[in-house]
Amino acid sequence: MASCQLALLFLSLFLFHQPLFCTANLHKINLLRPEIQTQQTLLNDTPPTVFFEVTKPIEIPKTSPCSHLILHHDFGYTYGKPPVLANYSPPSECPFQKFSKIVLEWKATCKGRQFDRIFGVWLGGVELLRSCTAEPTATGIVWTVEKDITKYYSLLLKNQTLAVYIGNLLDSTYTGIYHVDVTFHFYPANDYLNDFVQNGYDLASGYNFWADLILPISRNLPLKDGLWFEIENSTDSALKEFKIPKNVYRAVLEVYVSFHENDESWYSNLPNEYIVANNITDFPGNGPFREVVVSVDDEIVGAVWPFTVIFTGGVNPLLWRPITSIGSFNLPSYDIEITPLLGKILDGKIHTISFSVTNGLNVWLVDANLHLWLDRTCAKTEGRLYEHTSSPLDVSLVSNFNGPNGTSSTIVSRSVMSIGWVKSSYGNITTKSVQDLYYSNSMVLGSRGDMQIVKQIIHFNDTVHASMPSSSYAYLSKSKKTFSLYLDSNISSLGNGTSFYVANLTMGFKEKKYKDHGFGILKSSLENLQNGQGYMVVKKNLVVSGLGSTQQKYKYDGEKDCYFRNISSSNYTILYDKVRTACQKQTLLV
Repeated sequence: MASCQLALLFLSLFLFHQPLFCTANLHKINLLRPEIQTQQTLLNDTPPTVFFEVTKPIEIPKTSPCSHLILHHDFGYTYGKPPVLANYSPPSECPFQKFSKIVLEWKATCKGRQFDRIFGVWLGGVELLRSCTAEPTATGIVWTVEKDITKYYSLLLKNQTLAVYIGNLLDSTYTGIYHVDVTFHFYPANDYLNDFVQNGYDLASGYNFWADLILPISRNLPLKDGLWFEIENSTDSALKEFKIPKNVYRAVLEVYVSFHENDESWYSNLPNEYIVANNITDFPGNGPFREVVVSVDDEIVGAVWPFTVIFTGGVNPLLWRPITSIGSFNLPSYDIEITPLLGKILDGKIHTISFSVTNGLNVWLVDANLHLWLDRTCAKTEGRLYEHTSSPLDVSLVSNFNGPNGTSSTIVSRSVMSIGWVKSSYGNITTKSVQDLYYSNSMVLGSRGDMQIVKQIIHFNDTVHASMPSSSYAYLSKSKKTFSLYLDSNISSLGNGTSFYVANLTMGFKEKKYKDHGFGILKSSLENLQNGQGYMVVKKNLVVSGLGSTQQKYKYDGEKDCYFRNISSSNYTILYDKVRTACQKQTLLV
């Protein structure tokens, strides 16, 4: 379960112990994924391949960091065993003790054959990173993930336990051991914080800087798995009790999600009508819509409609060598502003946060971090929830199947809105939080189920507005995200026990952000688009030939910093790689 690849991913090739017809192609392929092996030529002098995810480099001060290796470990047979633990202490020996930026660096190498594996990194039960390992080759691979973890600043100033879990398996065929280093880099504050202050950032408001306290909404050690909760079906739920201090004036819940096994490719899951009509018993259904529902004391406070992360063995593993898929090395987390609800939980009593997955199948891994801002000049704040509405899902399902062929369309929308005030030493702050979500998925099945086309789009919009009626202070934050996916796949028999699989993929992540702190407006836009084309020829569960080609454009435009990269690879080779960091004239609208 803990492996990205033991889950029904999107491609290893070919149907095992199943006829070629009567069910959707994408899941036929997934059934055999653990059985597929690739032929490789061993070259002792071949250097390891460097795998990477295309993303904007982290902005760091020009001064050198104070770096600390927190964990060095070789992850061999670790499935079903406790997470690897390490003691963490703040870097008291650093020549500076105030930090402008803190970066987590994950560096790993592997050689041999291995599945892709989901893994997590937690500090004091707070998840810092969720990621997927790269799939190794016989000549070896290396990859590095760097993540800005400055928002966990208050957590990093205390003695904690670092926990890392990778559910890796070893046998005579799958021999890859992941050799891992986890390092924290601490950069001095110097002019960085001064620049923020001079540019009008209101440190007291809590809407710009890191939280004073972060509570883990995850499972407690000891465990023989990750600290995430496992949600196994649509009626299952996970719950964590918590209690907050009485002087909180802002609260944000950061949610991590990933999907595996029968829901690894949830966006291509077959409608139940199709499953029943074609008497299918061994392929996942429940249709292609999923959401993670988040509740406080059994009342829905928000939802996560996740980006369709494809892991490094998915669709066609050759697509992700060396450019990995969007989000696979650093899975996104999702923020839900719950400040308006503070009036219900500022009573010093124990409350609950729970998670469930609409239409979910086995298995989803979910946990969260509760970020809390504390009023340092008073012992108790108070609040009241004015209004809270969580509309039920508005669902439209239309399907037209004639046996194993046909079409389906799924359209879903939801909105969640909360308004409440908190009285603190900073004033009486009224906060309005709104989530507007829209989902559309169209699916075509043809060639008696051996051809499948999936087109999906998600609009995930968040708005947070905070104001104090007795002053001119106001804060407005808008985020508009669009997640898109197009996948066209086909499988056919070449005779003599040989099969041919072809897939074309387009996936994208777009986000526009707008923030008005009352002292200035910050705007940014991000567009990250990937195209992939691949084929594989499989005989007796062995990939005898194949090719994967990937093209990616990444474009970030901010007020003062910009980043553009246009890159393409084919069969492990980078064809071109163009990078631009200078900003061009632009109009950023949200």
